[in-house]
Order: sequence, then structure tokens, then C-alpha cells
Amino acid sequence: MTSIRFLGAAGTVTGSRFLVETGSVRILVDAGLFQGHKELRLRNRAPWPVSPRDLTAVVLTHAHVDHSGALPLLARQGFRGPVHCTPATRDLAGLLLPDSGRLQEEEARYANRKGYSKHAPALPLYTEQDAQDVLPRLAPLRYGEPRQIAPGVTIRFHRAGHILGSALVELSVGGARGARILFSGDLGRYGAPILSDPEPGPAADALVLESTYAGRRHEAASPAAALAAEVHAVVRSGGALVVPAFAVGRTQEILFTLRELEDRREIPAIPVFVDSPMAVDATPIYLAHREDHDDETVRRIAAGEEPLRPAKLTFCRSPDQSKAINDVRGPCIILSASGMATGGRVLHHLARRLPDPRNTVLLVGFQAGGTRGWRLQNGAETLRIHGEDVPVKARVATLGGFSAHADEAEIRRWLATLPAQPRRTFLVHGEPTALAAAKARMDELGWAALVPSHLEEVRL
Repeated sequence: MTSIRFLGAAGTVTGSRFLVETGSVRILVDAGLFQGHKELRLRNRAPWPVSPRDLTAVVLTHAHVDHSGALPLLARQGFRGPVHCTPATRDLAGLLLPDSGRLQEEEARYANRKGYSKHAPALPLYTEQDAQDVLPRLAPLRYGEPRQIAPGVTIRFHRAGHILGSALVELSVGGARGARILFSGDLGRYGAPILSDPEPGPAADALVLESTYAGRRHEAASPAAALAAEVHAVVRSGGALVVPAFAVGRTQEILFTLRELEDRREIPAIPVFVDSPMAVDATPIYLAHREDHDDETVRRIAAGEEPLRPAKLTFCRSPDQSKAINDVRGPCIILSASGMATGGRVLHHLARRLPDPRNTVLLVGFQAGGTRGWRLQNGAETLRIHGEDVPVKARVATLGGFSAHADEAEIRRWLATLPAQPRRTFLVHGEPTALAAAKARMDELGWAALVPSHLEEVRL
């Protein structure tokens, strides 16, 4: 008997964790961190429902920490198996996971120094060394190649188009008479820059489908044109455009678009700062993995162009370089992680720039409920940063066209590529309203679909 247990991303967006059990084999698809509201974040410190020592293997859909960030916890608590992923996911996880541990250590030290934590002392969820310790377990597998990961269990990756290395996971259990389960991971956009479009999914008995933007449509207007308008606005005001952006994926897409706009002379070349050591390291990785690139990116790189380098770009790695941005006067663009303003250097830029009405904070991706980005998006008049309430006088704008998640129309487009309707579809990785919209869509299509609850187990 094969079953799926929904250990995360059930009824919420973050904490992607799906346990597939068949006989004595236990496969965990994704090992993500919960983000957002406190009651969700507390799940990161709760005991695992199944002992990490009993897991046969982990399979990652991609490297974002809401899908991979709990790997160091698993390893620290006894997991000793392989972690299967694409080559690009391996390379990006090598940046994201140690950075996650380092940020948690830094925030714990800062909280202890300032005395604003409710815990004495504040402790990191895991350390940078914990993250380093798990990296040798990452076992890369190219798109389209099958791999047996346990007796009677085979996986195959297909391009998902979400970030570099992101994959649909085709998991076959029990041979010809067994179950075929397809995990969408996070579906990407059609026609987005840099990456290839999501590939058609293979036939499957069960589908675990993300629903981040179910029931919603991204803005029809060109995100490039909207970004150009924001650049012109800060040029007029003489302020800074602060962009909380994921270091992996969103930062590179915005750099690509800025360079394209400059080449077409649709914006002036103003200073652009990428203030994230991880983004600095991720950008050359984005250029190296040609297996993920769309035809236009392949052409531009082959022609010797630098598609991710605006004219006045500065990569900031050291703390001193980061602090020096505080002294920049006049119009500039600051790209800094994290994308939901849950931590990282962007907090220091927000603390400095939010009180000034000449500045703009541009939100360019999904903001999970309870995060600082979500609060800004919903009109917060102050923002709690490092134990202090910072007044929000800067303009706050949202630019949805840069989302790396498929919207309702794109999810339907991808579903139409499946060769047959799965017997069952499980709707995950969405807020309650999005999941309700996803369920209504599946009902309309005549597909048998379930919105699982947290920790629910379903036999296939």
C-alpha cells in the first residue's frame, strides 16, 4: 500500500513537505521551512511526525528554502540518506542553505545583543555548519533521466520553469502495477525571461499540484514597462527604489529586465546595487546552467553579451559594502534579500529608507501572510525591524508581473498538457482562498480533487 502524508504546504504556501510511504520505504518530497505567521514558524521547531532516521531518501523540487530549508534540521536529527535534485538545485542549495543558517545565527546574536527576543538566549533554528554538513548528501540527476532511489521506486525530473533547476518530480512506485505520482513543485511562467517554459507533465495516477496563484491572474501589462515606470519615478523624486527580492531567481530576472530596458534606452542608467552575498554568488550559477535557459538567453550568452549586468551595477558582498549604500544620494536601485523581508540585509535598507517619502519599496513577488512584505503590501503604517517600530513614509508598490509562479490561466494551460486526467489531484501550496479557487477550478474541469489538511494521510 502506498500513501502520501502532507507534512507541510497543506492549507498554506510554505513548508513544502510530502511523505510518500510504500512498505518500509519512506520518501520525503521537499523539506521546506515554514514562513509567515508565528503559528506556522513554530512548526519548524516541532518534532518531525516521522523520525528523520527512518527516511529512505529526500527528493527536492527546487532550492528555495520553503522547499529545501529544513534539510539541515533533518540531518542534525539523524537523516543519513541521499537528497536527489537537479544539478542546478545542488549548486543553488549550496548557497541557500548555508546562508539560511548564517542568517539565523546573525539574527539570534543581534536579538541577544539588543535584548528583544522573548527567549533567553535566542537560538538559531540551525547553524551554517549544520547546513554545510548536509550538502554532501545532494545527489544530482539531469532532467529526463530515470533513477531508482529505493527498491521499486524510481524518479524522473522534468523542467518546471520556476527558478533555475526547478523540476516536476515524477515518482513511480511498485513497477507497472504500482502508483505514478507527479509533484508539480512550483510551476513557472510561460514566456518568462532566462528560463525555459514548464514542460508538459507525464501521465500520473495522482497529482500534487501547487496553488499559489489559483484563481488569480497576473497583471496583463508588461512587467518591464511597469518596472521602467518605477525607475522613472525614483529618478524624478531623487530617491531609492528598494526591491526586496529573492536572491535566487527574482534578482536575476530583474537584472535581466533592467539591462534590456537600458539597451532599448527606455530607462536611464542609474546605480544598481545587488546587496546579497548569495545573489552575488547565484548570478554566475544562473549563467552556467544552459540546460535551463530559453533560446533567447542561449543566443545572448553565445553572442558574448552580459544579459544580467546593467551598466552601473555593483555587487555588494561585504558588510562594509552594504553599509556604504546608506551614503548613496540621488536615484538608485537596491536589490536585497529576502524577498518577503523576513530577514537578511534588506531589513537594514528598509529601516533606513522607509521613513523617507522620496523612496519607493517595490514588492515583486508573493508575500506570505504575516511577513513584513505582506504587512507593507497591506498598508502597515509602521514596520517592526530589529525590535523597533519604523514609520512607513515611503511609497509601497506591488509589481505582480515578476512572479515566478504560474497564475490561474497558466496552471490551466499546464494541466492541459497532461496526457490523461489523474485519478486524484491534491491541491497544496496555497492560502485558503487560493485553495478554494483551485478546488472550484478542478470541479469545473471534472477532476477528482482534495484539499488536504496539515498532517493528513491519504492512501493511493
